[in-house]
Amino acid sequence: MNNFNQELIKLLKKGTCIFTCIKEIKEILQKNNYQELKENESWNLAKGKYFVIRNDASLIAFSIGNKKEKFKIVSTHGDTPSFSIKPNPQYYENGYLKLNIAPYGGILNYGFMDRPMSIAGRIITKKKNTYYKEIIDLKKTVAIIPSIAIHQNDSANSNLDLNTEIDLMPILSLDKKQTLEKIIEENSNIKDNIFEYDLFLYNKEEPVIINNEFLASPRIDNLSCTFAGLEAFLKNKSDDINLFVIVNSEEIGSNTWEVADSNFLIDTLKKICASLNLDLTHILDQSMMINADNTHARHPNHDELSDHTNTPPLSSGIMIMKETNSSTNSISSSIFKHICEKEKIKYSYYTSRNDYATGSTLAGASLKHLSINSLDIGLVMLAMHSSLEVIGLNDTYLLYKALKNFYEIEYNINNNEINFR
Repeated sequence: MNNFNQELIKLLKKGTCIFTCIKEIKEILQKNNYQELKENESWNLAKGKYFVIRNDASLIAFSIGNKKEKFKIVSTHGDTPSFSIKPNPQYYENGYLKLNIAPYGGILNYGFMDRPMSIAGRIITKKKNTYYKEIIDLKKTVAIIPSIAIHQNDSANSNLDLNTEIDLMPILSLDKKQTLEKIIEENSNIKDNIFEYDLFLYNKEEPVIINNEFLASPRIDNLSCTFAGLEAFLKNKSDDINLFVIVNSEEIGSNTWEVADSNFLIDTLKKICASLNLDLTHILDQSMMINADNTHARHPNHDELSDHTNTPPLSSGIMIMKETNSSTNSISSSIFKHICEKEKIKYSYYTSRNDYATGSTLAGASLKHLSINSLDIGLVMLAMHSSLEVIGLNDTYLLYKALKNFYEIEYNINNNEINFR
């Protein structure tokens, strides 16, 4: 398990934005002999291992075995709460060169102050009449968002009301002539003119294990579930058609063309079926999708924030999310509970308080385009959407074990019963 957690930490450090996350996972898949396919090309598939990427920001990997009776799908999202960098990014004010940013997702504002910040993302360079894509990660600390000292804001400990247009603008330099483009050139291999970009400011702090019980790190939501799903996908010994899906933009409402609420997954399934001469509707009848995302643990200092019976503390294993707006139903949860009980994997239910709004799920978004039996699960965590989040150290490994067994288990859903072989 120690090696598992060290590999998890590697992804938490390298997946600094959606583009670096997908780049890292692409490299892992290629090392495991997965072949990259292109959406705009015909697929001539056979038994084997494949993946396809859309917009450098979402990825679907799949393996084809001898059995072609069902799809087993695990989906996660790879984007994390952070800051996107606006066009015309730098401006000089009050003696400082500042960076014009916008919150990406529902960030916990004060959690991003006084942190070492770096920049990662995708840039488009121009050389004559040709444009080139590059995925970059400066890795070096280049910015910070300074808080106001307690001496100058005596209400900071009682009423911290932060304005994202004023209080969260990071500083880059004292040099009025410095630019973001120069900073990128100085800290990367980019030498050509930057024509466009999709860039993010991220917390550069290192993940840390606390008392061998907790893991504190940036980007735990949702790279912990993403890593567990990836490991389960790579290491399972199933002979079915298994898919692992990582999508972008979950934190901002799934409103881009490569997200769960798009045609990416359903079109991929259609192309698989067309290439293998399979009936999609017949295959979907026995198929199942598990969406893995994180949720809130019972808080050590604020029990009033929790549901009466379904909000456990950290290190409570895997959560079956059975909210009224989740995709979980009694059939899908029965299959998953059977797996957990068979393998002695700790699990529980999660529901939120009725007076707190809950977000939509990846599975729910996917079901707008795909009719499939579905389940929402996740891991409980503290400080969700802060720049440092906290999770039970061993829970990600339990999720890996459960998802690996989901890929491997043989089940059949009939009219009145679920059979396991």
